Amino acid sequence: MAPHFNVIRDTTPVSAIPRGAVVAMGNFDGVHLGHRAVIAAAMEMGRAHGRPALALTFEPHPRRFFSPNTPQFRLTDENAKLRLLAGTGLAGAVVMTFDKARAGTTAQDFIHHDLIGRLGVSGIAVGYDFHFGKGRVGSPSLLVNEAPRLGIEVDVQPHVDIDERPVSSSAIRIALAEGQLDEATAMLGAPWFVTGEVIHGEKRGRDLGYPTANIRLDANCGLKHGIYAVRVGRGAERLDGVASFGRRPTFDNGAPLLEIFLFDFKGDLYGQALDCAFIGFIREELKFEGIEALIRQMDDDSTRARAILAAAPDAFPRLGALD
Repeated sequence: MAPHFNVIRDTTPVSAIPRGAVVAMGNFDGVHLGHRAVIAAAMEMGRAHGRPALALTFEPHPRRFFSPNTPQFRLTDENAKLRLLAGTGLAGAVVMTFDKARAGTTAQDFIHHDLIGRLGVSGIAVGYDFHFGKGRVGSPSLLVNEAPRLGIEVDVQPHVDIDERPVSSSAIRIALAEGQLDEATAMLGAPWFVTGEVIHGEKRGRDLGYPTANIRLDANCGLKHGIYAVRVGRGAERLDGVASFGRRPTFDNGAPLLEIFLFDFKGDLYGQALDCAFIGFIREELKFEGIEALIRQMDDDSTRARAILAAAPDAFPRLGALD
């Protein structure tokens, strides 16, 4: 049975916070391999000293606070991020609200009031490029310099490279925008996924012999429009399928929609929350002159999706449970 994953927020009483924990500190958008190196360092530090290891992260993402009118393609919303963090084996996560007060907190006050005073941390793991505090003055080197005086341990992780390219959330966003799923998956360490509630659509897929489960993604989702091989999670159940993400140029060129056709499945999914992991990119979105041509292409897409999924039978992100 998986251990309980404890989520600590600004409203959590100090008495409910485990004293002496080790924290992996970062924004953790996507929980990619670079983030996982920081998490692994925190967990190793915790094991060495018999202390619980927690992730420390911020919501909303600081970019949303500083640039509220700039579209932000988040790889993981708060819930998805916490589920991924819960799947790493961490004991829990500290979610700090990033607001005007937090943005105005100096690095020294953050260290002394938040990390030492409120959380009572015994160790900190961070990535080489993580900054914090007013004006982003806080840095890994500041933490290293302060550590002896504070009586804590600090571990700074270098960047993680794949094919001599640093892994980063920005690089993953670019890969997804270009339909380069292999690159994104390699940097994430697992397929990228989204979660959403199945909504009613125009029922066109049913008439075409391809009934779909439709999910409206975040308006700022930057995934390339096209056809994908997907694996869907419904609780512990895994279902393979083929999905279209885009504007349906053959029909209405409307707002982007994720439409998932599940292989060998019959049932009503309306109102249910599904996890959709993107396993392979098949082709770009196209406009067809007639329904027959579209159906032939959908048949071909399904064949290709089945082959991609058969070659990756276990591909799915490792997600933990939240209360």
